[in-house]
Amino acid sequence: MALLEVSKIDVFYGRVQAIRGLSISVGAGEIVALIGSNGAGKTTTLRTISGLMHPAGGKISFDGRDLTQTKAHEIVRIGICQSPEGRRLFPRMIVLDNLLMGTYARKERSGIQSDLARVYELFPRLKERTKQLAGTLSGGEQQMLAIGRALMAHPKLLMLDEPSLGLAPILVETIFRVCTEINAQGTPILLVEQNASKALEIAHRAYVLETGSIVQTGTGKELLSSPDVQRAYLGM
Repeated sequence: MALLEVSKIDVFYGRVQAIRGLSISVGAGEIVALIGSNGAGKTTTLRTISGLMHPAGGKISFDGRDLTQTKAHEIVRIGICQSPEGRRLFPRMIVLDNLLMGTYARKERSGIQSDLARVYELFPRLKERTKQLAGTLSGGEQQMLAIGRALMAHPKLLMLDEPSLGLAPILVETIFRVCTEINAQGTPILLVEQNASKALEIAHRAYVLETGSIVQTGTGKELLSSPDVQRAYLGM
Protein backbone atom coordinates (compact mmCIF):
# COMPACT_ATOMS: atom_id res chain seq x y z
CA MET A 1 0.00 0.00 0.00
CA ALA A 2 1.27 3.49 -0.91
CA LEU A 3 1.98 5.96 1.87
CA LEU A 4 0.23 8.74 -0.09
CA GLU A 5 -2.58 7.86 -2.47
CA VAL A 6 -4.24 10.57 -4.57
CA SER A 7 -7.12 9.08 -6.53
CA LYS A 8 -8.98 10.77 -9.40
CA ILE A 9 -9.15 14.25 -7.86
CA ASP A 10 -10.78 17.23 -9.58
CA VAL A 11 -9.81 20.73 -8.42
CA PHE A 12 -11.36 24.04 -9.45
CA TYR A 13 -10.51 27.72 -9.14
CA GLY A 14 -14.02 29.07 -9.28
CA ARG A 15 -15.43 27.67 -12.53
CA VAL A 16 -12.02 26.90 -14.00
CA GLN A 17 -10.93 23.30 -13.63
CA ALA A 18 -7.21 23.13 -12.77
CA ILE A 19 -6.89 19.40 -12.04
CA ARG A 20 -8.73 16.67 -13.95
CA GLY A 21 -9.01 13.15 -12.58
CA LEU A 22 -5.45 13.16 -11.26
CA SER A 23 -4.08 10.02 -9.59
CA ILE A 24 -0.59 9.75 -8.12
CA SER A 25 1.04 7.81 -5.29
CA VAL A 26 4.16 7.98 -3.15
CA GLY A 27 5.49 4.88 -1.43
CA ALA A 28 7.61 4.66 1.70
CA GLY A 29 11.22 5.47 0.86
CA GLU A 30 10.50 6.94 -2.58
CA ILE A 31 11.36 10.15 -4.34
CA VAL A 32 8.50 10.86 -6.73
CA ALA A 33 8.78 13.76 -9.19
CA LEU A 34 5.94 15.71 -10.76
CA ILE A 35 7.08 17.55 -13.88
CA GLY A 36 5.28 19.72 -16.40
CA SER A 37 5.20 23.19 -17.89
CA ASN A 38 4.08 26.34 -16.10
CA GLY A 39 0.34 26.28 -15.47
CA ALA A 40 0.11 22.49 -15.75
CA GLY A 41 -1.25 22.16 -12.20
CA LYS A 42 1.82 21.02 -10.27
CA THR A 43 1.61 23.56 -7.44
CA THR A 44 -2.17 23.16 -7.29
CA THR A 45 -1.64 19.44 -6.74
CA LEU A 46 0.66 20.09 -3.78
CA ARG A 47 -1.68 22.72 -2.35
CA THR A 48 -4.53 20.23 -2.51
CA ILE A 49 -2.54 17.49 -0.79
CA SER A 50 -1.54 20.05 1.87
CA GLY A 51 -5.18 20.94 2.54
CA LEU A 52 -4.86 24.53 1.34
CA MET A 53 -7.41 23.60 -1.34
CA HIS A 54 -9.99 20.83 -1.37
CA PRO A 55 -10.92 18.66 -4.35
CA ALA A 56 -14.42 18.72 -5.79
CA GLY A 57 -14.14 15.00 -6.44
CA GLY A 58 -11.83 12.10 -5.79
CA LYS A 59 -9.94 11.05 -2.68
CA ILE A 60 -6.65 11.71 -0.91
CA SER A 61 -5.40 9.20 1.65
CA PHE A 62 -2.21 9.12 3.70
CA ASP A 63 -0.98 6.18 5.71
CA GLY A 64 -4.46 4.64 5.38
CA ARG A 65 -6.27 7.78 6.56
CA ASP A 66 -8.71 9.80 4.42
CA LEU A 67 -7.45 13.41 4.16
CA THR A 68 -9.71 14.62 1.37
CA GLN A 69 -11.42 17.36 3.41
CA THR A 70 -8.88 17.67 6.23
CA LYS A 71 -7.68 21.16 7.19
CA ALA A 72 -4.13 22.24 6.42
CA HIS A 73 -2.91 22.57 10.01
CA GLU A 74 -4.19 19.09 10.80
CA ILE A 75 -2.38 17.66 7.77
CA VAL A 76 0.91 19.08 9.09
CA ARG A 77 0.30 17.33 12.40
CA ILE A 78 -0.43 14.08 10.57
CA GLY A 79 3.00 14.29 8.94
CA ILE A 80 2.83 15.96 5.50
CA CYS A 81 5.04 19.05 5.33
CA GLN A 82 5.79 21.32 2.40
CA SER A 83 8.62 23.64 1.44
CA PRO A 84 6.66 26.06 -0.75
CA GLU A 85 7.59 27.79 -3.97
CA GLY A 86 8.98 31.20 -3.08
CA ARG A 87 10.25 29.90 0.30
CA ARG A 88 7.84 32.01 2.44
CA LEU A 89 10.34 32.66 5.22
CA PHE A 90 10.03 35.12 8.09
CA PRO A 91 12.60 37.68 6.86
CA ARG A 92 12.89 39.66 10.11
CA MET A 93 13.49 36.56 12.21
CA ILE A 94 16.89 34.91 12.56
CA VAL A 95 17.71 31.56 10.97
CA LEU A 96 17.29 29.61 14.21
CA ASP A 97 13.84 31.06 14.91
CA ASN A 98 12.71 30.30 11.34
CA LEU A 99 13.78 26.70 11.86
CA LEU A 100 11.99 26.47 15.19
CA MET A 101 8.80 27.74 13.54
CA GLY A 102 8.75 24.37 11.79
CA THR A 103 8.19 22.67 15.15
CA TYR A 104 5.02 24.53 16.16
CA ALA A 105 2.70 21.59 15.43
CA ARG A 106 4.88 18.89 16.98
CA LYS A 107 3.40 17.02 19.91
CA GLU A 108 6.68 15.25 20.63
CA ARG A 109 9.26 17.86 21.67
CA SER A 110 12.15 15.72 22.84
CA GLY A 111 13.60 15.21 19.34
CA ILE A 112 13.79 18.88 18.38
CA GLN A 113 17.47 19.31 19.20
CA SER A 114 18.46 16.17 17.29
CA ASP A 115 16.43 17.34 14.28
CA LEU A 116 18.11 20.75 14.49
CA ALA A 117 21.49 19.02 14.49
CA ARG A 118 20.37 17.01 11.43
CA VAL A 119 19.40 20.20 9.55
CA TYR A 120 22.75 21.81 10.40
CA GLU A 121 24.54 18.68 9.23
CA LEU A 122 22.67 18.75 5.91
CA PHE A 123 23.14 22.52 5.54
CA PRO A 124 26.34 23.60 7.32
CA ARG A 125 25.88 27.13 5.96
CA LEU A 126 22.74 27.53 8.08
CA LYS A 127 24.72 26.68 11.20
CA GLU A 128 27.21 29.40 10.31
CA ARG A 129 24.34 31.89 9.95
CA THR A 130 22.16 30.71 12.83
CA LYS A 131 21.75 34.24 14.27
CA GLN A 132 21.49 36.03 10.93
CA LEU A 133 18.18 37.54 9.76
CA ALA A 134 16.57 35.28 7.15
CA GLY A 135 15.88 38.24 4.88
CA THR A 136 19.61 38.93 4.53
CA LEU A 137 20.49 35.43 3.30
CA SER A 138 21.31 34.66 -0.32
CA GLY A 139 18.69 32.93 -2.46
CA GLY A 140 20.39 29.57 -2.06
CA GLU A 141 20.66 29.96 1.69
CA GLN A 142 16.99 30.92 1.88
CA GLN A 143 16.08 27.75 -0.01
CA MET A 144 18.16 25.69 2.41
CA LEU A 145 16.33 27.37 5.28
CA ALA A 146 12.90 26.68 3.76
CA ILE A 147 13.73 22.98 3.40
CA GLY A 148 15.26 22.90 6.86
CA ARG A 149 12.15 24.46 8.38
CA ALA A 150 9.99 21.75 6.79
CA LEU A 151 12.32 19.06 8.14
CA MET A 152 11.98 20.48 11.66
CA ALA A 153 8.36 19.33 11.59
CA HIS A 154 9.76 15.77 11.41
CA PRO A 155 7.65 14.91 8.34
CA LYS A 156 6.54 11.47 7.28
CA LEU A 157 6.34 12.94 3.75
CA LEU A 158 8.26 15.99 2.53
CA MET A 159 6.86 17.94 -0.41
CA LEU A 160 9.21 20.31 -2.25
CA ASP A 161 7.86 22.91 -4.67
CA GLU A 162 10.48 24.20 -7.13
CA PRO A 163 13.47 23.94 -4.76
CA SER A 164 16.01 24.89 -7.45
CA LEU A 165 14.11 27.91 -8.85
CA GLY A 166 16.37 30.90 -9.41
CA LEU A 167 19.50 29.27 -7.99
CA ALA A 168 23.01 29.25 -9.45
CA PRO A 169 24.03 25.90 -10.99
CA ILE A 170 26.39 24.98 -8.14
CA LEU A 171 23.61 25.53 -5.60
CA VAL A 172 21.19 23.50 -7.74
CA GLU A 173 23.62 20.59 -7.44
CA THR A 174 23.73 21.08 -3.66
CA ILE A 175 19.94 21.12 -3.30
CA PHE A 176 19.46 17.92 -5.29
CA ARG A 177 22.30 16.18 -3.46
CA VAL A 178 20.69 17.05 -0.15
CA CYS A 179 17.31 15.78 -1.41
CA THR A 180 18.85 12.37 -2.02
CA GLU A 181 20.48 12.46 1.44
CA ILE A 182 17.16 13.33 3.12
CA ASN A 183 15.51 10.46 1.28
CA ALA A 184 18.33 8.06 2.16
CA GLN A 185 17.73 8.93 5.82
CA GLY A 186 14.19 7.61 5.45
CA THR A 187 11.99 10.53 4.40
CA PRO A 188 9.84 10.06 1.26
CA ILE A 189 9.77 13.11 -1.05
CA LEU A 190 7.20 14.41 -3.52
CA LEU A 191 9.12 16.80 -5.76
CA VAL A 192 7.70 19.44 -8.08
CA GLU A 193 10.49 20.84 -10.22
CA GLN A 194 10.94 22.80 -13.46
CA ASN A 195 14.45 21.38 -13.87
CA ALA A 196 13.07 18.15 -15.27
CA SER A 197 16.40 16.48 -16.02
CA LYS A 198 17.69 16.93 -12.45
CA ALA A 199 14.37 15.83 -10.97
CA LEU A 200 14.25 12.69 -13.11
CA GLU A 201 17.87 11.84 -12.29
CA ILE A 202 17.07 11.48 -8.57
CA ALA A 203 13.44 10.28 -8.79
CA HIS A 204 12.50 6.64 -8.35
CA ARG A 205 9.25 7.34 -10.21
CA ALA A 206 7.77 10.37 -11.94
CA TYR A 207 4.60 11.74 -13.47
CA VAL A 208 4.21 14.17 -16.36
CA LEU A 209 1.38 16.66 -15.89
CA GLU A 210 -0.22 18.62 -18.73
CA THR A 211 -3.22 20.95 -18.33
CA GLY A 212 -4.24 19.29 -15.09
CA SER A 213 -3.98 15.66 -16.22
CA ILE A 214 -1.32 12.97 -15.95
CA VAL A 215 -0.18 12.12 -19.48
CA GLN A 216 2.83 9.90 -18.77
CA THR A 217 4.34 7.99 -15.88
CA GLY A 218 7.32 5.73 -15.31
CA THR A 219 10.60 5.46 -13.50
CA GLY A 220 12.90 8.46 -13.57
CA LYS A 221 15.24 6.66 -15.99
CA GLU A 222 12.36 5.68 -18.30
CA LEU A 223 11.12 9.25 -18.58
CA LEU A 224 14.64 10.63 -19.04
CA SER A 225 14.96 8.42 -22.11
CA SER A 226 11.43 9.11 -23.42
CA PRO A 227 11.53 11.02 -26.74
CA ASP A 228 8.34 12.91 -25.83
CA VAL A 229 9.75 14.04 -22.48
CA GLN A 230 13.12 14.91 -24.02
CA ARG A 231 11.46 17.02 -26.69
CA ALA A 232 9.01 18.80 -24.36
CA TYR A 233 11.00 19.27 -21.16
CA LEU A 234 14.67 18.46 -21.66
CA GLY A 235 15.44 20.59 -24.73
CA MET A 236 16.63 17.62 -26.80
